Amino acid sequence: MDARPPLFGLMAEFDDPEALLAAARRAYEEGYRQMDAYTPLPIEGLAEALGLRHTGVPPIVLAGGLIGCLGGFYLQYWVAVIDYPINVGGRPLNSWPAFIPVTFELTILVAALFAVFGLLALCRLPMPYHPVFNVRRFELASRNRFFLCIEARDPLFDRRRTRQFLESTRPRGVYDVDH
Repeated sequence: MDARPPLFGLMAEFDDPEALLAAARRAYEEGYRQMDAYTPLPIEGLAEALGLRHTGVPPIVLAGGLIGCLGGFYLQYWVAVIDYPINVGGRPLNSWPAFIPVTFELTILVAALFAVFGLLALCRLPMPYHPVFNVRRFELASRNRFFLCIEARDPLFDRRRTRQFLESTRPRGVYDVDH
């Protein structure tokens, strides 16, 4: 019986951002798709090197904006025309130009709320625990080290071959990431 905990993936530690960027590009070219990088500062081109091109946030914000727009307009229409109609000076009950400011404000409000909560959901936040924290050297990710983690759920992941691949990128070290 194997006493080792289940493997989350393998993580390579690099000294500089250029080495991490080169390793991420090579990993993507080799066919790895389930990987992530951890750095103390933003690195231009890293998201593209990891294959993270589409976030999914724009459709979520569009849906929120449409819900806010339609909801705001319908709320005012329902109050002014259906629930409590008041004829003021012979004006029509459905005076849509008067509904524009509230409709606009609700469009922006609901779209912004969908953006915030959609981004949190897509990033799987809040996440109080992540397996990468099991690697002792990972505490340096917030200071001066750069890490690339290839996850075990990747279709190409093979513990031995993936370790050999990561070692071929000349990292400072390659570590097992346990669940």
